[in-house]
Formats: sequence, C-alpha cells, structure tokens
Amino acid sequence: MGENIKKISFVIPCYRSEASLEKVVAEIENKMTEMSQYSYEVILVNDCSPDGTWSVISRLCEEKPYVKGINFARNFGQHAGLMAGLRGSCGDYVICLDDDGQTPADEVDKLIGKLEEGFDAVYASYEHKQHSSFRNLGSKVNELMLRFMLNKPKTLYISSYFGVRRFVVEDMIKYENSYPYVIGLVLRATRNITNVAVEHREREEGNSGYTLKKLLGLWFNGFTAFSIKPLRIATFIGGACFCGGVVYGLYTIVKRLLNPDVPVGFSALMTAVVIFGGMITLMLGLIGEYIGRIYISMNNSPQYVIRESRNMEK
Repeated sequence: MGENIKKISFVIPCYRSEASLEKVVAEIENKMTEMSQYSYEVILVNDCSPDGTWSVISRLCEEKPYVKGINFARNFGQHAGLMAGLRGSCGDYVICLDDDGQTPADEVDKLIGKLEEGFDAVYASYEHKQHSSFRNLGSKVNELMLRFMLNKPKTLYISSYFGVRRFVVEDMIKYENSYPYVIGLVLRATRNITNVAVEHREREEGNSGYTLKKLLGLWFNGFTAFSIKPLRIATFIGGACFCGGVVYGLYTIVKRLLNPDVPVGFSALMTAVVIFGGMITLMLGLIGEYIGRIYISMNNSPQYVIRESRNMEK
C-alpha cells in the first residue's frame, strides 16, 4: 500500500529569509501532518544570500531529514533557484512557493486538489495582494508581457505560488540554456492550467528582494531568456532617442502655432532624424538581444553553479 503513496516536493528559492524560513518549513510540516496520505520533501535553494540564510538551511537539513539544501556560488536569481530545486525534486507533484511566508503553505491542499482533479498545473490567485505598489506594478507589466509574448490566456492569473505534475517538471528541466523563465516553460509544456484562490499575507520580516533592476531583468528574460547588458543599453538609448524626438516634434509644432514667423525647416529635419535614428537603434538593440542569446548558448553559460548541498542524492 505504501508504494501507492504520492510524494509532494516543495521547492523554495531563498534570499534574505534568515528570519522567516524556519516558520515556512514548520508550516509545511504541520500541514503535511494533516495530509498523511502524501509523503513529502522540502528543497531550499539559497541564492547566495548575504545574511545567515544558508546557516538556517544547514541546520534544518540536520534536524529534518526531509529537508534538502542547495547553496549557489553566487546570486543567479529566483528562476535559477526554481530550476535547481526542480532538478533536485522527485515528487509526483511539485509545489513552488516563496520564502517570506506571504504564500500560505497551509493552503497547499487547494493546489493539490486541483492537480488531483486532472489539471497539469495550478497557480494560486489572490483577491487582495499584500505586495508593495512597486511590486504590484511589476506584476501588471509582467502580466501584459505574458499575454502578448507567450499567448497566456487572459483569464489565467500567474503567481509565484504554483504546483505542477511530474511530467511538466521533466519537460521544464530539459531547458539548460542560461536565464530560464519558469512561467514560459510551464506554458510551453501545457495549457491545461487553472487557478485556485488563496490568501496572500502581509510580509512579517524584511523587504522584497525585487528591485527595479531585477524586475527589468525578469521582463527581458521573458522576451529573450537571456541578459546582454551592452545590447540592452543600445535598446534603452534607442527608446530614449525616439521619445526625445517625439517630444521635440510636439515642441516644434506648438512653437510654430504660437509664433508662425519661426522657421521650422531645420527643426523638422532634426525631429525626423532623431525619431528614425532612435527607432533604428531600438530595433538593432532587440536584434542584438537575440544574437546575444545565441552567443551565450554556444558558450554553455550555466543557469547556476552549486557551491554545496545538503541531503541531496548524488
């Protein structure tokens, strides 16, 4: 009978979660005690956090045999942490959640229930998000990008708290190129996806690790799956020149309306040069992003580098 017990793998990327991580693991343990029909494991991936997160993970691995730990050699980002955890998992269902306690581990039964119904993936949805205004703005932009670039269904809500079946994980971990984009990999594997409503809690400890720089990097990963800084600079310069040309063009029109005697030939010419020059630079930057992806792939740049691990099978 024991052979029929399904296993759940919890994958948690960790960054600056020294104060909250132990509570999250304890909540998982308490909930899984109620769900005794399943076995489980917890995989904690430390994304080279500057605080004592790895020390907490190491101690949890010593105290709890079901906890596994992975320590990155440097900071590779949340999605790289998810990929490392997915590769180290062996559960029939894999649940990914945050390390700050905002995603309620005690409601994992709702996600598992949807997977048991036959869905391949399930994402938690929130009626009231407790993120900052900056983080919510980033989520909205990411939502628009997913719908435009990856044809995400309009009714599907994407969050960092989600669960997938084993076959989806096996397809996702085949992706070995740099800068993985987990949401895109899920959408690539299946469209049999649903949402389930859960509570979103307020952050009790620390601040979000997402900065403007990280959000911009995440969006670019969604577009190209790689990050080439010099080419991005060219893209930003092109966009800025284009916007500057539009503003200057409007200024020229207004100036002409207010003072008809002002000569506009030179101004009109400069406006056209700036606008079209900016557009050309913008397009070259975008093309360069894709060339950069090919270049990095040819050089086998790793998704992540593991410094050490705990309780992981060889």
